[in-house]
Amino acid sequence: MTDTQQATKIVEDLFDALRLRDTDRALALLDNRVVWHNVGLPKVRGTSNVGRFLSLLAEPTFGFDVVMHNIAADGDIVLTERTDALIWRRIRIEFWVCGTFEVRDGKVAVWRDYFDTTDFLKGVARAVFRALTGR
Repeated sequence: MTDTQQATKIVEDLFDALRLRDTDRALALLDNRVVWHNVGLPKVRGTSNVGRFLSLLAEPTFGFDVVMHNIAADGDIVLTERTDALIWRRIRIEFWVCGTFEVRDGKVAVWRDYFDTTDFLKGVARAVFRALTGR
C-alpha cells in the first residue's frame, strides 16, 4: 500500500469510527499532539482535549454521520469534501464541510475543517423544522 493509499485509509477509518460511536478507535488514529481546527473557532490540541469533544458524539442522545463526496490525497495530505451530520435526539443538522488532514507516522497530526457558518445555520433551521413537523 502506498503512503497516499495508507493516509486515505486512515482518514476513512477515522470517520468510520466516529459514525460507529467508537471513540477509542477514533482517538487511536490521532497523534497524541493532534491539532483539530474548525476554522473560525479555537484550535483543540492533544488527544485528551479532542477526546472530550468526540466522546460527546458517542453519548446515547448524540451522534454523528457523514457522507463522503470526494476524497483525494497526495502523499500524507488528505483532502475531503463531505456532508457532516451532528445528531441530537430527533434533530439532525447536516452541513457541507471541506477538510484537510496531515498524516504523520500513521496517525492524523492535523485535522482542519472548513465550513460555511450560514450553511451550518441553515442546517440547524432545517433540522429544527423537520423535528417539529415530523418530516
